[in-house]
This record gives sequence, C-alpha cells and structure tokens, in this order.
Amino acid sequence: MLKEARSLGDRLIVVVAQDHIIEHIKGELPRVNLLKRFEHLQRKDYVDEVVIGDSELGVWHIVRSRKPNLIAVGHDQQALHENLLDHYGELGCRPELVLLSHYEVSKERTYPRY
Repeated sequence: MLKEARSLGDRLIVVVAQDHIIEHIKGELPRVNLLKRFEHLQRKDYVDEVVIGDSELGVWHIVRSRKPNLIAVGHDQQALHENLLDHYGELGCRPELVLLSHYEVSKERTYPRY
C-alpha cells in the first residue's frame, strides 16, 4: 500500500494515527502501539517522512500544515476518504484524493515480534 502511495508522487509523508483515534474508529486499540509503528515506518526506504496524526478527529491540522498535493488512503479507509470529501473546503488546500487499491497482506511479518 505504501509503495503504491509513493509511486503517486515525489515524496511520501506517512501520517500515523494515534492509538486513541484507532480505538475510537475501530473499537479496539491497535496491536502495535504508536511508537513501534512510527519507528517501523521510519526504516522504510520509500517513506520520506513519518508524522504523528492529529489528536482529534476532523481537525485536519496535519493537512493544513503540510498542504499536500495528494492524499492517498488505504482501500479499507473509505470512511476517511468520504470524510475528507465532506470537509474538502476546510482543508486549506485542494489535494487530489486517492483511494488506494486493495492489496494482499504478505504472509511474512511486517512488524517484528516484540
């Protein structure tokens, strides 16, 4: 998914959602905490920068401060995609919004076992 997002532009800035945001959206905490996800993504060659997402839903501080040309969201993040579309005029910029294609999860572990 991240490689597909990287292929769409010159730089890839990955926004890592805070644990309490994931819990609010999915009803449970992520299996891998924020710090470990952040560090894991920083080691990827095709990721140019990793930032921590907003502490509140729907405030769009990251988008307003970075003013991206394109925002790519995962195929399973349709609600986020629709929310971005609903609040497009409030973003402070006019990025292209892309819903990435579905991908098969590799059988190899993406995160090291801690």
